[in-house]
Amino acid sequence: MEENQEPVGTDDEFSYEMKIPEERIAVLIGTDGETKKQIEEETGCLLDISKEGEVTISGDDGINLYTTKEIVKAIARGFNPKIALLLLKPDYAFELIELKDIAGKNKNTMLRMKGRIIGKGGKSREEIERLTNTYISVYGKTVGIVGEGTYTALARQAIGMLLDGAMHRTVYRYLEKKKKEILFG
Repeated sequence: MEENQEPVGTDDEFSYEMKIPEERIAVLIGTDGETKKQIEEETGCLLDISKEGEVTISGDDGINLYTTKEIVKAIARGFNPKIALLLLKPDYAFELIELKDIAGKNKNTMLRMKGRIIGKGGKSREEIERLTNTYISVYGKTVGIVGEGTYTALARQAIGMLLDGAMHRTVYRYLEKKKKEILFG
């Protein structure tokens, strides 16, 4: 996913340009344009989406522009739009882990890493989601996490532990301990 990280702007209008996978365009637009319209209404930003997956996000509020970019990026990385729209909440964050940075170009390593994160029948991903109150999407060569900031960082750490070879039960115990610390101090 290519992205122009710098907002380009004139006067009070700014924009981001990014490319999303073609198979995610329909999800971003939604049935009869409903998802696109909802994002535009809730953020005050405009989305221009090409058939090739080129997305231009424009608006006059830098914070809303950034939030809209994160919502589009989350949808592009496999999240359901309802989950991506949670990023409108001020305490929510989106984290993206690039597996290719860890696995390099080795497809077997990539598959093994994705398998460790997802687990048998999706159990590992579900357990991390449950213990961190986050949503996780393993899509292509990335792992996306949406949730409250503290928990998003915790889920990222748990995934990092799995990728480093930690046993699943060790990771779950770690998450349970950390969750208690967060909740009860």
